[in-house]
Amino acid sequence: MTPHNSLFAKNALLPDGWAKNVRLNWDASGDLTVVQADAIPQTHEMQHEFVLPGMINLHSHAFQRAMAGMSEIAGDGPDSFWTWRDLMYRYALHITPPQMQAIAAQLYSECLRHGYTSVCEFHYLHRAPDGSFYPDMAETARQVIAAASHTGIGMSMLPVLYSHADFKDQPLRVDQRRFSTDVAQILQLLQQLESSRSGQLEVGVAPHSLRAANLAQIRELVAALPAGRPIHIHIAEQQREVDACLAATGKRPVELLLETGLVDSRWCLVHATHLTKNEVSGIAASGAVAGICTTTEGNLGDGFFDLPAYIAEHGRFGIGSDSHVSQSPIEELRWLEYGQRLRLQGRNIAQISGQRRVGDFLWQACLQGGAQASGRRVGQLANGKRADFLILDDTHPNLQDLAAAELLNSWIFSGNDNLVRAVFVGGKQVVQGGRHVDQERIQSAYVSCMRELRKL
Repeated sequence: MTPHNSLFAKNALLPDGWAKNVRLNWDASGDLTVVQADAIPQTHEMQHEFVLPGMINLHSHAFQRAMAGMSEIAGDGPDSFWTWRDLMYRYALHITPPQMQAIAAQLYSECLRHGYTSVCEFHYLHRAPDGSFYPDMAETARQVIAAASHTGIGMSMLPVLYSHADFKDQPLRVDQRRFSTDVAQILQLLQQLESSRSGQLEVGVAPHSLRAANLAQIRELVAALPAGRPIHIHIAEQQREVDACLAATGKRPVELLLETGLVDSRWCLVHATHLTKNEVSGIAASGAVAGICTTTEGNLGDGFFDLPAYIAEHGRFGIGSDSHVSQSPIEELRWLEYGQRLRLQGRNIAQISGQRRVGDFLWQACLQGGAQASGRRVGQLANGKRADFLILDDTHPNLQDLAAAELLNSWIFSGNDNLVRAVFVGGKQVVQGGRHVDQERIQSAYVSCMRELRKL
């Protein structure tokens, strides 16, 4: 092994927990080939104190990074998810494909710097502002994929099926025209992106929601999808959505989806905020992943996911940054736990009998859930997995002289300094000294893009 594909960790987080003196080797394609504990360091190897798998961001709308912080002005009446959505639609109508790439590259570089190494991109800005497709139907998806390639983040691209404005197949609104797709068009997009698939990129699908895609369409899409591809859907994010589904169908959204028998381990049910006890049990039993996006759910006033009930049912879950009011998995995990503490007026909620350390439980659970939701070989330092890992700053006061067993709790629950010093994705270093290796050029393109968008 050369110095460029070998690393020695004094402490590394393996699937079964922290291990000492771990050698990592990876091949030219970016896959781990050796994960050896109790090893002896070689003179050519990079040596680091704390190494752990990078987190998977299982839900992203990259273009929304450009409007983060711009919707925090109260209107004349009560503000909600629905008033925010109207603002987002108006913004989305003006973004060009090159601007999408600039915004996505800025976002992905930020995600990498904070510890995400993979992203699931829930991509629905398919059409031009006038509602027509670009000459290349996959133009906007390719721009976002290019941003991932430029920054080095791993990606699951999820073209979104978006046909209706609401239940009972209501026609799309004029300001939703860029989202419009039917099943045949989504399948055509998949075919056009097929040759792009690699160790760094998977391609799945995302019926936007039960409001925007009916059950017949979802059945048709799932039946035509190649085996093993990820399927994501927004569901039960807002109480108004639940009420509308009940009025239209007599059933709640999760209840309705589970009754199709389609939901299995390929699925990620994003948000799933408003659930009955039976729906909690049903999601867990299906093997699907619950995609929790705490900072966005807090920003939009969605409500609280019932995490302890879901953990008790052995449900799988992961985290996503969604609208990107935060790009930090630490903030996402911290507020996932703190939200439960506020809701239940208790402490140390996210834990199980085999793992009482809240930070360790959350990081490992979200690695597993995120990897499953991505449909990619990520989330573990293990042979055959992608060489996606973080090196933390052991010189920081929060980590100096710290036992590995205390690291995740200290990192997640003490302070706001970014402790990620270096990041490798597919064996390639993309963050060095806390900065993205191409940070200046990415930021310059983003600033130029935002100068134009702020003129709107």
